[in-house]
Amino acid sequence: MQLSPTRSAKLSFTVQLILTLFWLAWASMLLFSADRSYDQNYLYYAFFGLAIVFFFYVMLQNTSVFGVQSYIEVTPQYIVQKFGVFRTKHLIQIPDVAAVHITPLALRLTLRDGSQVYLDLKQVRKKRDLKKIKNKIRDMAELHNYELTDTLSNRI
Repeated sequence: MQLSPTRSAKLSFTVQLILTLFWLAWASMLLFSADRSYDQNYLYYAFFGLAIVFFFYVMLQNTSVFGVQSYIEVTPQYIVQKFGVFRTKHLIQIPDVAAVHITPLALRLTLRDGSQVYLDLKQVRKKRDLKKIKNKIRDMAELHNYELTDTLSNRI
């Protein structure tokens, strides 16, 4: 299931992109209008290089330039969640799950050791994909014998 750019970011993707493009324009102006005899001209190159690196970081985190970088995947043995290019995958084994509580925009998994894991579903792009995730969780409840509750109905 593909995820969209995070909605909980302090700055939206558009604002990040505008600020980055402004930074690139400013760094370019400094670099190309600089006096070539200036001793610390290398600072302009460093400023311009950092602007380019940050531009690529913003693009990788918020777009699918190199394919899907953020996802939630529900398989018969695992639930995998990954948020972005530079973040690690969170892997939850289905046999370790004791209970699942389904809300409209989140899954709360209680593991057999008593710990809880929250999967934020606000980032799933399509309602159809959200429905697929919830249906897979419901279907696997019978196979793996974990308790399943839903906010729409008290017990399933």
